[in-house]
Order: sequence, then structure tokens, then C-alpha cells
Amino acid sequence: MSERTETAAPAPAADLPAQSPPVSPAPAGAGTVPHAGAGTASGGAGWWASDGAESFRRNLGLVGVLVALIVIGIITRPDLYGDGAWVRNNILSILTLASVVGVVTVGMTFVIIGGGIDLSVGAIVALAGVWATTVATQSYGAGGMIFTAIVVAVAVGLLNGLLVSYGRLVPFIATLAMLVAARGLAAELSDKQTQVSSNTTINGIASTRLFGIPVLVFILAAVVAAGWVLLNRTTFGRRTVAVGGNPEAARLAGINVKWHTVLLYGLSGLCCGIAAIMLTAQANSAQAAMGNLYELDAIAAAIIGGTLLSGGRGTIVGSLLGVIIFATITNLFAINGLSTEAQNMVKGGIIVVAVLAQQFRFRSVTQMLSRNRLTSAS
Repeated sequence: MSERTETAAPAPAADLPAQSPPVSPAPAGAGTVPHAGAGTASGGAGWWASDGAESFRRNLGLVGVLVALIVIGIITRPDLYGDGAWVRNNILSILTLASVVGVVTVGMTFVIIGGGIDLSVGAIVALAGVWATTVATQSYGAGGMIFTAIVVAVAVGLLNGLLVSYGRLVPFIATLAMLVAARGLAAELSDKQTQVSSNTTINGIASTRLFGIPVLVFILAAVVAAGWVLLNRTTFGRRTVAVGGNPEAARLAGINVKWHTVLLYGLSGLCCGIAAIMLTAQANSAQAAMGNLYELDAIAAAIIGGTLLSGGRGTIVGSLLGVIIFATITNLFAINGLSTEAQNMVKGGIIVVAVLAQQFRFRSVTQMLSRNRLTSAS
């Protein structure tokens, strides 16, 4: 390892591609190796079969799942789906239902792509919501409540990052401990009581509509758009993929892996703070039990959206589609009067199938790339 670091200068961090570490160069005379999976003109594979189209194919498959769920709804409740006004209101209800978890999922997606996991997001939402609705905080108005929720959530997220990076705790253990601690602190602050929000501005966030669309949906769209730009169009996003794909290679390339990990958990905390305000607006109150199991919903949505649990790959759009799929399933079960237990079993089955498909796809792509490299070398 010492000889390599002396003879090969690390690449600048800003130019690091959002991919796995580069493969060994082809032998002399082998010619230029085509991009993995890109196909050739003679083969006719084209862009659709390329590795770059993987996220598009996956997202298209998720859209297909949504269409299938809608078809099931039409078959099971044709009386409801025959009413155009009901269909429009139902779509808005699904998007509103997905809004809070969707915001949390954006932060979770960044953490998982960076090679981590955050089991404390639901507890952070609860702690931020409770702290923002104390009598003292509400006396500062809507601005004070929003500021408090975001600062508290970001602070807890950064603490998670410090424990993982500099405390060298396994992310699972560090965030699990934070889950328990944050829930306990939220219960202590609220004295295990529901704290009512008396601020009309905060409460109006959930009931206000722009152009007939709930403000909560606009907030979700804004967070998703910002997350997409941050992941796909900035150095921070490229570094996130690099850190999750190969931390040692990222370190040798000049990235401060530990500090970047801290920032990823801080970003997750920021999303939790926004979600806390949204959830408080929906319920006009906050309590220590709010945001229960949000961590599982966010992780599941990211996984079925194509984010690798091992890190290094994922998309914001895929995670959003995952959230909408789960919200649609919840809505489908509600309009058919089915139990929550059956709904949870279906969700669990979807998660298992998604992980199995993800592993199969990843292994298949790895084997295909290996065959392509051997063929090119020969």
C-alpha cells in the first residue's frame, strides 16, 4: 500500500467520478474498452442496455408497479374510480400521505448511498416536533418554531455522524442508541403529554393549498428537487457516491471521509426537522410517539427505489417512487377496508422481493462486466 501511494498521485476530489473505483487498464494493443454495458453499434444494444440506463429502467419498473396498483384499485372499487373528482382528490391524498415520509427518505437515501444507515430518523422527528411545540418555543412565533425544529434535528444528526465517524461506532448501533435516547428526551420534555400547537401559521401549512394542491406536496417536491440537484450535479453528491462505494479509494483521492459522513447525517437531520414541522402542522400537535417507524418506511422506500444497502448507488427519484408506492398500497388497503396487519405483511413481502431482485441484478451486472473485460482483453 505504501508503494502505491508513493508512485501514484491521488486524483483531485472534485473530478472523482460517481462510480466504483476504476478498473485496471487494458493491456497494450487491446484498444479502447467500451463503457461497461454500453453495447456496440453492431450488437444493437444501444443506450437502453447500457449501465447508465440502469436507473431509468428501474424507475420505469416502479412506474409499472404504480400502474398495476391503480389497475387493482379500479378492479376492486370501480364505483370510486369511476368518479373523476374522487380520483383527483385521492391522488392528492396519496401525495399528502407520502409527503412527510418522503422528506425523511431523501435524507435517508443520502446516508445509505454514503455507506451508512440511520435508525433514529423517526425519533429525531419526534424530538424536533416536541421541542418546537413547547410553550417557551411557541412564544417566539412560527419562525422560532421552525428554527428550533431544524436546529435540534440537525444537531442530533451531526451527533450521529460524530459517533459513527470519530467514535468509530457501527452506524446501526450508534443510531439505534440515538433512537432510544431521542425518544426518551422527547417524552421527558413533553412530560408524556400531547403538546398542542396554537400557532395558526404552522397549523395552516397542512390545510393551505396553492392551485388546488396542498402546500405539503410542494414542500416534498422542493426537497426532492434540491436532493436530486445535490446528488447529481454537485461535488458533494459525487463524493457521497465515492465514499459509499469505496471509502479507502475516496480517502486516497483526497476526500475527508469522516467529515463527509458527519455532513451526511447532518443532512438527514435537516430533512427530519422539515418533516417534524410538516407532521406537527398535520396534527396541530406534537408528542413523543410521533414519527413511529418512520425509519423503516424510509429505508424500505429507498431500497425498493434502487438504493444499495452496501452504499455507492441510489437515486432520489427512485426513492420518491418507493414512497409513493407504499402510500398507494396504504390507500388501496384503506378503500377496500383491509386490515393494517395485512398491509404490513404485503409491505414486508415487497421489501424482501426488492432486496432479492437488487442482489440478483447487482451480481448479474458484475458478472457481465467481468465477461466484457475478459473479452476486450483477449
